[in-house]
Amino acid sequence: MEEKSKIRLLFSSSVLLLLFSLSAAVSNPLQLQTLLLRPLPSAPTLSWTDAEPESDSLVEISELNAVSSNTTLEMHLELHHLDAFSSEETPERLFDLRLQRDALRAETIYSLVSKAVARNRPRAPGRPGFSSSIISGLAQGSGEYFTRLGVGTPPRYLYMVLDTGSDVVWVQCSPCKNCYSQSDPIFDPTKSRSFSGIPCGSPLCRSLDSSGCNKRRMCLYQVSYGDGSVTFGDFSTETLTFRRTKVGRVALGCGHDNEGLFVGAAGLLGLGRGRLSFPTQAGRRFNRKFSYCLVDRSASSKPSSMIFGDAAIPRTAVFTPLLTNPKLDTFYYVELLGISVGGTRVRGITPSLFKMDPAGNGGVIIDSGTSVTRLTRPAYIAMRDAFRIRASNLKRAPDFSLFDTCFDLSGKTSVKVPTVVLHFRGADVSLPATNYLIPVDSSGTFCFAFAGTMSGLSIIGNIQQQSFRVAFDSAGARIGFAPRGCA
Repeated sequence: MEEKSKIRLLFSSSVLLLLFSLSAAVSNPLQLQTLLLRPLPSAPTLSWTDAEPESDSLVEISELNAVSSNTTLEMHLELHHLDAFSSEETPERLFDLRLQRDALRAETIYSLVSKAVARNRPRAPGRPGFSSSIISGLAQGSGEYFTRLGVGTPPRYLYMVLDTGSDVVWVQCSPCKNCYSQSDPIFDPTKSRSFSGIPCGSPLCRSLDSSGCNKRRMCLYQVSYGDGSVTFGDFSTETLTFRRTKVGRVALGCGHDNEGLFVGAAGLLGLGRGRLSFPTQAGRRFNRKFSYCLVDRSASSKPSSMIFGDAAIPRTAVFTPLLTNPKLDTFYYVELLGISVGGTRVRGITPSLFKMDPAGNGGVIIDSGTSVTRLTRPAYIAMRDAFRIRASNLKRAPDFSLFDTCFDLSGKTSVKVPTVVLHFRGADVSLPATNYLIPVDSSGTFCFAFAGTMSGLSIIGNIQQQSFRVAFDSAGARIGFAPRGCA
């Protein structure tokens, strides 16, 4: 009789455990979404019309600071991916080069932050009359997207890389001591009516990390990159023309000596938060707001886009507060609280893993020039393991480059994959499947597009930002994410 009681008790316990498990499964069902399998994108083709806009349709901003507080403008630009400059023919080679640039980019961002936090950066040996350098971005990793804009008066149209991780605006100029190959003729400042040098004692010159002077007491600039590349020349003001909008007196570097591994654009439009970035210089004109939407090139042939002004902020966006690193003002920091995979918060991913300390260590940045999101290693391992468990129905494939979670999806046109949600403070951002499971070859191998880093700094890259309109609202100290924002 006692033995029967034990059996009943064990049976009852098993039933209760089963019911509890079923209840948990119902309350937290595995959330899946469909991934349409598309191949690696080929190199895009460039098509741009350089005709100057009609004068009656032109909006001219002659003085950046002379604007009433209630006057704001808007400006729309097309963006194209750097692959368009490549002579490589195969999608696999293009992707390999992108990952190489990405590794350089991430390495330099980590170096920049650690040097800024340490506050004991070694000064690079200066040129005659130049005391030190500005450290910024990276040559081959200085940005993945570019636009075409006019420099000078009359405007000479050039391709310029746009980069949220850099501040200084610069362009190659003749005469050249050293210039790398670019797709357009090199800008000649002597043929521009609006080009003007900046005196050494001016506030703009003093805005450089450390200003240099030539023999005529005019300001010099130097930007050094993490791979040893450098651009050096005259710091000046010039007019920039963006489609129908002219912006006058933009402080920029006119580079006469540009050495290293630069890509084929004529220069760089810095979009960081520093004093000399384009958004800061033109801030009051565009209400200190801009946004971009980066298309998934494997799914769409339309260009990516950028908007400046109040129109940059979409009504459908969710917002998270913009944080500031006290030691480095270039990057856009946000607060990441956790991550969900398959509808369940990943245990072990706590806000403390992403917290920036008072000294400026750690934190999370949103970056347009980094492709693959890098999470501090404990967070990445927890997320990766959760994804592997919830995607156990998919056939595994060998590791590929920096990716350690890959799948063999050959022969399929679509698969169901676990959802991934990034939980920022005040904003839950649910990623499309194409933003985290990406093709890496033409054989049907797809990899989980995140990586771990030993650095305390996490970087949200542009693959994860695809198809969102990412809004940088410095006036409101916030960053917004609007899904399906490229329309």
